Amino acid sequence: MVAKVAIVGRPNVGKSTLFNRLVGKRLALVDDTPGVTRDRRVGEARLGDLKFQVIDTAGLEEAAAHSLEGRMRKQTEEAIGDADVALFVIDARSGLTPTDETFADLLRKSPTPVLLLANKAEGRAGEGGLLEAYSLGLGDPIAISAEHGEGLADLYDVLRPVVDAAKEREGGDAAVAETDVDVDDVDERAPAGSAERPLRIAIVGRPNAGKSTLINRILGEERLLTGPEAGITRDSIAVDWVWNDRHVKLFDTAGLRRKARVQEKLEKLSVADALRAVRFAEVVIVTLDATISFEKQDLQIIDLVAREGRAVVIALNKWDLVEDRAEAMQAVRDASERYLNQIRGVQIVTMSGLHGQGLDKVLDAAFKAHEVWNRRVSTSRLNRWLDGVLTHHPPPAASGRRIKLRYMTQPKTRPPHFVVFCSKPENLPESYTRYLVNGLRETFDMPGTPIRLSYRKGDNPYHSKR
Repeated sequence: MVAKVAIVGRPNVGKSTLFNRLVGKRLALVDDTPGVTRDRRVGEARLGDLKFQVIDTAGLEEAAAHSLEGRMRKQTEEAIGDADVALFVIDARSGLTPTDETFADLLRKSPTPVLLLANKAEGRAGEGGLLEAYSLGLGDPIAISAEHGEGLADLYDVLRPVVDAAKEREGGDAAVAETDVDVDDVDERAPAGSAERPLRIAIVGRPNAGKSTLINRILGEERLLTGPEAGITRDSIAVDWVWNDRHVKLFDTAGLRRKARVQEKLEKLSVADALRAVRFAEVVIVTLDATISFEKQDLQIIDLVAREGRAVVIALNKWDLVEDRAEAMQAVRDASERYLNQIRGVQIVTMSGLHGQGLDKVLDAAFKAHEVWNRRVSTSRLNRWLDGVLTHHPPPAASGRRIKLRYMTQPKTRPPHFVVFCSKPENLPESYTRYLVNGLRETFDMPGTPIRLSYRKGDNPYHSKR
């Protein structure tokens, strides 16, 4: 069993900075604004030879249970209950506050062991707060600086017994599950959907389109923070799950608004984190609010995903609230045919994240889109098809001379990428490229996936003899 360590404390004491220090990557968003972290994030931590799971949580605040702060506090309490030890972080520079004392009482009543950390203790400015921390009655405080990496040797000493106890319960060394957004350690040779290579699916869309609600319904638990407020999600949270014996890693992302409206630094960081999740994903489910007509921002999000070369599935959420479903579906299909030529034939699935309707259809569509995204066509089939195309619709002439398309091959998949060797690629019009792409899509059954087509000019053996 892997040791689980939860980092808790009031807002803006450096919890996310400590989380990033322990995982060795800048995964959690960090800003001077209090309350940046909302959902709990799990990551693989390494401290010396210790390996454990570390959980970043929202700042503990006193608030009504139905409010956003109250729902954030409930997420933090669930993380504390699930952890083997809680790291209670205070700000040594600002000293103890009444909020620190209130939540020290809460942690004292919890069955989870608590370790007290006085962060920002570098220099003389933190000495007063470090001494005040003794009054909390949670044992000797450990002076650290998450920003500068000071005091981690003392933290190692107190965490060592916790990690060793977890290993003994497992009966040996336990592997730590990778739960962050990075995919450096994924075995690309393993089949997609296996434990070694879970299918990476990112959920994107505009704010309040129901992305977090969809993931919660898939998981069957309130893992992510949801509510009527728009823009609740800030970090891109990765969650592991198994569906029909196939392993999946789901990425919840922040809502993507129009670029002109994104002014605040924190929202810019959230958008950048969401785009990073899209680049790491294999399949992207674009979630649309079915009660709102297909808007320009939806098209821009889908176009962004297509330009990144990801497999795309369009999920019409809140379908239970639509009155005239036939008209709504026809409007979406018309917009897709008119504006989404780069992913013609994309799968459009209706669902309701709140009531759990259509979830199997969404995931089944994601695996089908991934299969098309990985499709490879043999060179012989491609060139037989190219011969037929040239017979029925040859490329236009340039300056009175015919452009010759000699040979075609597919060097890459994910997405499918085709290369055509020809005599004058710079003179081929864009319309003929679209004609070839549409022909490839229809002939070799590749609907809804971006197709790359590039040209390469063959060497002229008489160039040096001119």
